[in-house]
Amino acid sequence: MKQVVQNYKTGELAVLDVPVPGCKPGGVLVRTSYSLISTGTELMKVSEAGMSMLGKARSRPDQVAKVMQSVATNGIPATYQKVMGKLDSYTPLGYSLCGVVEQVGPGVDDVKVGDVVACAGNEHALHAELNWVPKNLYAKVPDGLAPRHAAFGTVGSIAMQGVRQGEPQLGEVALVIGLGLIGQLVVQLLTAAGVRVVGADPDPARCELAERLGAVACGDPASTAVEAAVAELTDGHGVDQVYLAAGGGSNQPVELAARLCRDRGRVVDIGKCRLDLPWNAYYEKELDVRFSRSYGPGRYDPEYELEGRDYPIGYVRWTERRNLACFLDLMARGRVDVEPLVSHVADFDDAVETYRRLKDGDLKAVAVLFRYPEEKGEAPAPAVTVPAVRRGGAVPAPARPAKRPVRLAFVGAGNYATSMLLPHLAGRDGVELSTVVTTTALSAANARRKFGFADATTDLDAVLGDASVDAVFVVTRHSSHAELTRKALLAGKTVFVEKPLALSEDELAGVLAAVEESGNDRLQVGFNRRFAPLLQEAKTRFGARTGPANLRYLINAGRLQHGSWYLQQGTEGSRFAGEGGHFIDTASWLLGADPVSVYAVSTSGTDDLQVVLRYPDGSTATISYVTTGPSSFPKETLDLVADGKVLRLDDFVRASVYGSKRWVSSRLPQARDKGQNAELAAFVKAVRTGGPMPVPLESLVATTAATLAVRAGLAGGAPVTLAGAR
Repeated sequence: MKQVVQNYKTGELAVLDVPVPGCKPGGVLVRTSYSLISTGTELMKVSEAGMSMLGKARSRPDQVAKVMQSVATNGIPATYQKVMGKLDSYTPLGYSLCGVVEQVGPGVDDVKVGDVVACAGNEHALHAELNWVPKNLYAKVPDGLAPRHAAFGTVGSIAMQGVRQGEPQLGEVALVIGLGLIGQLVVQLLTAAGVRVVGADPDPARCELAERLGAVACGDPASTAVEAAVAELTDGHGVDQVYLAAGGGSNQPVELAARLCRDRGRVVDIGKCRLDLPWNAYYEKELDVRFSRSYGPGRYDPEYELEGRDYPIGYVRWTERRNLACFLDLMARGRVDVEPLVSHVADFDDAVETYRRLKDGDLKAVAVLFRYPEEKGEAPAPAVTVPAVRRGGAVPAPARPAKRPVRLAFVGAGNYATSMLLPHLAGRDGVELSTVVTTTALSAANARRKFGFADATTDLDAVLGDASVDAVFVVTRHSSHAELTRKALLAGKTVFVEKPLALSEDELAGVLAAVEESGNDRLQVGFNRRFAPLLQEAKTRFGARTGPANLRYLINAGRLQHGSWYLQQGTEGSRFAGEGGHFIDTASWLLGADPVSVYAVSTSGTDDLQVVLRYPDGSTATISYVTTGPSSFPKETLDLVADGKVLRLDDFVRASVYGSKRWVSSRLPQARDKGQNAELAAFVKAVRTGGPMPVPLESLVATTAATLAVRAGLAGGAPVTLAGAR
């Protein structure tokens, strides 16, 4: 299928061939009929992409702050690589469309194949021939409403949420500053609510259009016409509400709002405009400044948007989805008319030229639609279960031609895969990146372009059935690791799965059942720290132990950003369930054994944990996992004390050993090496030679079981014995 994409580093726009997205549970696959270009938001993004690096930084100070935080935590080289990798990737455009349901995922019962729906979301309602859209981000289109009009549903919801924030009442007077696409819709919604509207925009054509759509009067904000109209309509008191629907760097809109708003009036910011509030003007009138957040309640909440958890209507009357449905209903009943806003309809194949004309000013438009081909095209392949390979006893590694490259497939191509794994594999001698499998088409296309995969697809079963693929990397979200690993093992593949291997005892049992059923134990979990060169050298310098040891491992994990999928603990497990295996594996490797018991305690009101592991020889390891520490403090520090010696690791930058003689490593001149490269080299060697896996399966299972025992320990408040621990 085809999709419009942009490279934010170079500014390049393209219509790219990408795989068809998979139809996941809780959503539907929609074939697009029309998608809407937001001439404000999207053109701003397109313009930013064409700026120099300095210009990009000036336009996005919020992102600059994140980069500086990453520098403090991870160092300049690692941050540079991450930022450049993210910039030099294709990003999608679009967030408002109408299309036909082509496939319904499990858990969806409110629409069927063939239904016409309006869809929202800058990750799900893209300028693409097919989109997977979760349940709370689509709404059925009422009978009789044209698909080209229904494509306005998302921007209509944005305008509607702004109007709701203003709480208009019958007979009031409102001022709308900025008569672009959102402003024109706000004018109509206010008029439909019985509010008299004055508009302000420097473009005479837009002022004339707003008056045709219901505004009482409109004019240039720099003239006296707007002020005169407000004075006449309000007897000199000022408007009840002002809606800021303008963009740009001028502070004129907020100054005009203060001048023309009545005492204790309401100012609602909908667009992205400059907001240097003149303090005296806003203070003296005690103006109520409000912000409107996108389409409505539910926006930026992954449990609502991705997991389909609706807010009870008795507590949240208007959500994203209910706003979308309401706006569609208003259009269907003729209370809002979007046809006069349609300045141009372009064929989807002409998307790049259309953006160029808009950016250069050759095409003057309030709203532009992409029209998609009507033919159905090829339907996505149905899911096929790979038959289990049933054989008893251990199965030797499959024989492979000595001179043939090791062929690797990746399931998942998110940030970790593209920044920490694939750079070490792309171009490696004797390795061929065969296929990348993702559920979103663009991430597969990006990985294919950047790292040289031979193929990209959304069909996992085809990859598992491909005899030429030697090993499969599972680098997806945590909740899918165990099932994908189980399938790959049953298909006879060597598997590298990122941590965690499993989020529950049942999931771990399922993986082990697959090993038993297939005889295939060729498995590696991404516990990379034991492979870090600095830590390996420190362990060698420390030497063998004769007595028990005490190990302290402090992880200054930091707080997660709002919206991070790590916060979806209901489906993705706790932070420690996802990351804790790293630290338990490192401790067990340093101590040369697997833990026999786990005791865990949490700090009230935080995600902070203290985990104490006990080992067969009496050694203990205390893992302090904290999220409340300062970002200026190192992320990982470790001390191992035994036999009158101390091993110390400082955030994979410097290590030291204190004993009869002192050894201190030189400070790493480059980025922190946490062992990913060495781990991957060991894994590829095992695949190539058929030799033992880098870490014994028993150790991987013991680490996973200990990580899972932390949850049981927190619930029970007592140490948890690991039955059967070696």
